[in-house]
Amino acid sequence: MNKKCYCLISAVTLVMCGLTSQAYASLEVQMPTQSTHFINVNGYTINANGKLIEFSEFVVKDDLIQSVGKTNQATESFLTVDLAGKTVLPGLIDAHGHILGLGAYLLEVDLRGTISEQEAVSRVLQFVGKQSVHANVNKQNSAKTENIRWIIGDGWNQVLWPGKTFPSKVSLDQAMPNVPVILSRVDGHAVWVNSKALQLAGIDRNTPSPAGGQIVKDENGEPTGLLIDNAEYLVQKVVPQPTTEDLEEHLTVATSHLLALGITSAHDAGISQKVRNFYIDKAQKNELNFRIYAMLSATDPAILDMLKAGHYYDNNGFLSIRSVKAYGDGALGSRGAALLTAYSDDPGNLGLLLTPQERLPSLFNTILGANFQLNFHAIGDRANRLALLQFNDSFKIFPENTQRHRIEHAQVVAVEDIPLFKKYGIIPSMQPTHATSDMNMAEDRIGKARLKGAYAWQTFLKQGSRIALGSDFPVELANAFHGLHAAVSRQNANQEPTQGWIADESLDRIQALKGFTLDGAYAAFQEDMIGSIEVGKKADFIVIDKDYFDIPTKDIRNIQVLSTYVNGKQVFTK
Repeated sequence: MNKKCYCLISAVTLVMCGLTSQAYASLEVQMPTQSTHFINVNGYTINANGKLIEFSEFVVKDDLIQSVGKTNQATESFLTVDLAGKTVLPGLIDAHGHILGLGAYLLEVDLRGTISEQEAVSRVLQFVGKQSVHANVNKQNSAKTENIRWIIGDGWNQVLWPGKTFPSKVSLDQAMPNVPVILSRVDGHAVWVNSKALQLAGIDRNTPSPAGGQIVKDENGEPTGLLIDNAEYLVQKVVPQPTTEDLEEHLTVATSHLLALGITSAHDAGISQKVRNFYIDKAQKNELNFRIYAMLSATDPAILDMLKAGHYYDNNGFLSIRSVKAYGDGALGSRGAALLTAYSDDPGNLGLLLTPQERLPSLFNTILGANFQLNFHAIGDRANRLALLQFNDSFKIFPENTQRHRIEHAQVVAVEDIPLFKKYGIIPSMQPTHATSDMNMAEDRIGKARLKGAYAWQTFLKQGSRIALGSDFPVELANAFHGLHAAVSRQNANQEPTQGWIADESLDRIQALKGFTLDGAYAAFQEDMIGSIEVGKKADFIVIDKDYFDIPTKDIRNIQVLSTYVNGKQVFTK
């Protein structure tokens, strides 16, 4: 037989290897694999009590950490690897990202960092000029728009442009009048499209804005080409859906990118049934190279079928599906975050609830009743309050499922509501680089008083909450060292502001690393498997070029990963 088992032969290990007794006769017996002894290590990990542990050597056997610290070499043969004093950390865990979205983003028009609407349009033209056929200039398969190609891009942010004015279809129409264009805002909560895209979607002056969304219109009642939150789907539904081949490419690109950044596990925030099936197929074929904690999308039409199918885990710990991502509101930058009182810079605007308040009981009860973890997107203080109160109500109905539910982002929270996270056991899943990206507009949006409950990482930790940290890639760059730098410094890449933005809420280096390792694992019910370099855990670790705990804060952002190990195997080397 072709299948090989690297286990000692016994009745117990036959079961562990997934082999029947009938297969025993044809089993190819192999000796246990050799242990690898890593020496001359500048190693750091954090234990369950939040204490920093330092070590100079450790041993990996198969896919597990066998020992940390001094080991008895006389009892076993070792392959020795001398790391020459390089720093070793646990594999980094990004607790909120969009894996296939990252892969697609890396193949699309990149608008991040553009300083004007005109520059964004120029990048679109440059992209089209360089690629006559591109993986993300897709051919539409439906009869309605047969042979239509779409230009897809991501990353614009009008806050960085003169006047901070939202873009319109006019500039895109002048550059690309005959090809539909859809360009996502950096936070994913608004899209900028041209007239051709509006036409294909059937959007005109008479089209009403959907619940939880806005078709922005000019003074004459004509769509401007800006669609916010739920209005995005009016165009997105006529954009060609990725094929299985596209998903393969997106996963391959995202995997290489994440492993090169030292990310060994990522929580995928909102997947469709098609992606769920794709991931399961990859896991069953042993074709996943980093760990995925996937959240089912509550808005997928097949959500009830996916809940009925129950939890999914693969045998190697590479795929876990036991949670659901639901959507409370929009984003602060596009004024879609749902607020208790109006935007300071837009009187009368309270933002948008993507899930209407009256639907929350049914949504929460359905997910909790199916024994799934609920991870609820809430950025504004109203969305956070509604989620917290509904969690409390639903916990009374389902007391058997009250542990480790999450609020994704928890970005602007009323100060009086922060203790409810601890009271109800809700994990704030937060992204440090959101604070340093938003600091140039957050006070404009919500005023100084409401900032007391915004991006309040240290306040959450002081009350005993465990924070799962991430990046929300590709909304932000996937580099976790950017997040660690932002968490510790509350500064952007230019070390601004000098003293840090709302510096009282910064984290120390241990707290920040714990959020990107052990607490990320805890938020996925995986702290006994990954998140630290401890005996019996999976051998997920990284080797980096600088000592995270012994360099100036400004240099944390520039740390480079030299090699990445998952399940004891080197999956990236620089």
